[in-house]
Amino acid sequence: MSNAVSIEDIGRLGYHEAYEIQQQRHAHVLAGRETDCSEVGTILLVEHDPVITVTHRPEAQSHITATPEMLAAQGVEIAETDRGGDVTYHGPGQLVVYPIVDLNRMNCRIVEYLRLLEDIVIETLASFGIKGERDEGATGVWVRSGAQSAKVCAMGVRVRRWVTLHGLALNIDPDLLHFSLIVPCGLHGRPVTSLRVLLGDDCPTLHQAKDTITAIAQRRFGEMAEEAQRRRAKA
Repeated sequence: MSNAVSIEDIGRLGYHEAYEIQQQRHAHVLAGRETDCSEVGTILLVEHDPVITVTHRPEAQSHITATPEMLAAQGVEIAETDRGGDVTYHGPGQLVVYPIVDLNRMNCRIVEYLRLLEDIVIETLASFGIKGERDEGATGVWVRSGAQSAKVCAMGVRVRRWVTLHGLALNIDPDLLHFSLIVPCGLHGRPVTSLRVLLGDDCPTLHQAKDTITAIAQRRFGEMAEEAQRRRAKA
């Protein structure tokens, strides 16, 4: 099942437009449970227009530190979201990856799924010569910056009827000043970085990053789907 997930690049879209496509693919994956389809889902690739997304956590709204006037001057919108986590920023130069996959068909728990996403990003970074790491106290992928770690990839998901929504945002070359408009992920004093900062002129293009992360994701999801299929065959 090397093609357990299909890849769909939906280009640059507003947050709400992309969410509508997520909903459509979510319905398609659910319908696939009634068929013999070998795919467990679809991975959407998107680059968003500048937007701050805010969850329903009571404290999330307070983590927007910019005034409405500042946001308007920077051309940054605010959008509510039903994913997990807190407040984050999406914008041009950031690779957003939304896997819409059936965890039941992959025999995958939610925590295991989050670790899988982190593994995919860590392997992607390694292919560009960057050592990514986990933080026991925070979901996402981090890199060392002196004595401190900086977040290079944020994650937030939702699972509905055991099919996933939302996903991860890997900073390739976004405007990092936009992150100063918020407390990223509600984590005070934790810096945000990008591949451009880490690699300079060797920073991959967004297209190169897409090719790399999708190849790794297809392999890793395929391995998990094959293992689940083997377990079902033995049961």
